[in-house]
Amino acid sequence: MAREGAAPIRGDTTLRRLCDVVFGSALLLLAAPVILLIAVAVKLESRGPAFFSQTRVGRGERPFDILKFRSMVADAGRLGPPVSGRRDPRVTRVGAVLRATKLDELPQLVNVVKGEMTLIGPRAEVPRYVAHYTPEERTLLSVRPGLTGPGQVHFTQEQAGQLDAVSDPDAHYIGHQLHPKLAIDLDYLRRRSLRTDAEVLVRTVALLLGHRGA
Repeated sequence: MAREGAAPIRGDTTLRRLCDVVFGSALLLLAAPVILLIAVAVKLESRGPAFFSQTRVGRGERPFDILKFRSMVADAGRLGPPVSGRRDPRVTRVGAVLRATKLDELPQLVNVVKGEMTLIGPRAEVPRYVAHYTPEERTLLSVRPGLTGPGQVHFTQEQAGQLDAVSDPDAHYIGHQLHPKLAIDLDYLRRRSLRTDAEVLVRTVALLLGHRGA
């Protein structure tokens, strides 16, 4: 439930879904050679599959399997928490590059085309962290999660650095990073428009190009 006086969330629309299908499919086709090359690089460095699938909570609180390139050693989930910093020993050399450039999330274009995600929206979280959402934060689950979004962009670099410096990354994420990130996504959804989506897209591209302060 939203706070009294808070602007309502601007949900998904037919036009947004049409854009996801058209642009998501086009990007997936254009990225196919890159996806193939990355998959080979991941396989050559360490044993295990090139792709990583993890259960996330989507629109309507329905679970779905999000796709990523594997950036950690095989069975990393058994060796540590779902969140990690830059110096996490589970991260492979290829994985570190993929994370820094966010190319590990390229396979999520498949999730976008399937209708499980949208190109720009709130972050898709694992059920473990969704359990800590407040009633207001749960309104984020009324829309499709995004391939990129304001909360993700804002915390990408800061979050990883902080997690490297704490003894319990899982507890630190829940106690200090999860709710501020959700607040950013809530604010975005209340102002959601073509302009705000364009701003997120520009900030995402700037992040990929290494302009951290953008």
